[in-house]
Amino acid sequence: MTEVVAALIWDKNRLMICQRPKNKARGLLWEFVGGKVEPGETKPQALIRECQEELAITVSVGEQFMETTHSYPDMTIHLTLFSCTIKEGTPKLLEHNDLCWIAPEEITGFPFCPADRPILKRIMEETKNEGFKNGSTV
Repeated sequence: MTEVVAALIWDKNRLMICQRPKNKARGLLWEFVGGKVEPGETKPQALIRECQEELAITVSVGEQFMETTHSYPDMTIHLTLFSCTIKEGTPKLLEHNDLCWIAPEEITGFPFCPADRPILKRIMEETKNEGFKNGSTV
């Protein structure tokens, strides 16, 4: 099982999604920025490193939003998604093919990696609640 972390980054009522590079597994599918946890790293440390490597941003890692496990033909991942904010920098495409800021109701218009589907379902459900704003319940 591969430990993977990802960032749920909000800008007001929009969340950041990234399109995987064409030449990688699950190429051109959309996902949340993140990656594998390296030996000796905590999950928050891995997420900070991945955001710097992939988007040239420094994030503040907040609470865990949720976790899920998914088996792909080539690997099984345990994905932990954290609510994050950009502390420093403007996102740059260092690794991804594209980046978008979308409203939760736009999620269904993008083909996401299968591991993200339970997360997307929860985001859509929670954003229907009036108390949900900027990625956290009030």
